[in-house]
Amino acid sequence: MLTIHPLVEGTFTIGHNKIFIPFDTATDNLNDRMIGSLLVEVQPFLIIKDTDYILLDTGLGFHLPNGKLQIHHNLEKLGISPNQITKVILSHLHKDHAGGISYITPYGERALTFPKAQYYIYKPEFDYAMVNTNASYLIDEFAFLENTSRCTFYDEENGEIAPGITHQFSGGHCANHQIIKITDGAETLFFAGDEASQLKQLKIRYIAKYDFDGRRAANLRDAYAKEGKENGYSFLFYHDVSTPYAKL
Repeated sequence: MLTIHPLVEGTFTIGHNKIFIPFDTATDNLNDRMIGSLLVEVQPFLIIKDTDYILLDTGLGFHLPNGKLQIHHNLEKLGISPNQITKVILSHLHKDHAGGISYITPYGERALTFPKAQYYIYKPEFDYAMVNTNASYLIDEFAFLENTSRCTFYDEENGEIAPGITHQFSGGHCANHQIIKITDGAETLFFAGDEASQLKQLKIRYIAKYDFDGRRAANLRDAYAKEGKENGYSFLFYHDVSTPYAKL
């Protein structure tokens, strides 16, 4: 049996400046924000599979006013210690997905947010992010993974991370984007990061300007929806404000 826990970090607007600004759906007006701003949720997913505690992407890496990492707080509300996380799998390394990889301790040192976990990253995505510094990639969050045994880099486009957990090259939203599937035989979870981050993206075809290859991403969403319907997948929607996961 697979258990899904969305680790909700909040609702935000994001514009061309790539800055995530908190948004209160009860009181704020989207029209008051930067023209073209998108309304998004940010929610990494904790998947419990047998004795594995798997984290899919890591959120923004924000702290609460009391200094605690928000993602730690979200786990602890479920009765789960950050030290129980066994795997952290990254779809890509944009800051809203990779911000929680590491953090600065009160002593000014950078440390892994999940010190007992093994991190899994597609090496071409890591290499690309290291030399393409921009508003989407914050190198300090992930650069030191290159020198730790806690990170497994893989080069093959498609393969198996562990029994029942596979990765697949997609390359629509960013040049080296990955999708992740997790199955226990009876159920399959489909996590497409930013290539199917909201339910509406699998129902309405459009080409988005924020994708690296908009036409490829649109075609991929069509393929994901078809495959998911035929196989009864549960889709995980990282940026959906109202529907964190669903079947089509």
